Amino acid sequence: MPRRTRTILAAVLGASALVLAGCTAAPAPVAVDELGAGEQTTAVDVEVDGPVAVTFRRITIQPGAGTGEHCHHGQLIAVVEQGALTHYAPVYPGGVHVYETGDSVIEGADYVHEGVNEGEEPVVLLVTYVTEEGAPLAETDLAKCEQE
Repeated sequence: MPRRTRTILAAVLGASALVLAGCTAAPAPVAVDELGAGEQTTAVDVEVDGPVAVTFRRITIQPGAGTGEHCHHGQLIAVVEQGALTHYAPVYPGGVHVYETGDSVIEGADYVHEGVNEGEEPVVLLVTYVTEEGAPLAETDLAKCEQE
């Protein structure tokens, strides 16, 4: 190939590379980020008197910390993204259950419970609340919680 042809070809290829380097791919029309998944061995029935509010949160509980005793005026569905959550509630035999990374948590309405991080790493929860509109996500006035 003659020298002039090689120079022109190199210039064209170099310019094409610069144009391509400046291009960005178009975003996908729908993007999905899998945040977490868990399974339940029993049926789950979510019933909350309406109108309802749906709230989604990522909650981090540091080692040694806890949620404090509270209840919900609705239901909570969560997945443990990281760590181990010790859950104290009257719905468990012996009153306690430990949820590990990847476990799902279902909390019903109106019973008093508490989540504690008794481990050495932060507990991270992905939580969806389905509650009565206007009700607090966590009720700390225990007199407003129905006791089991």
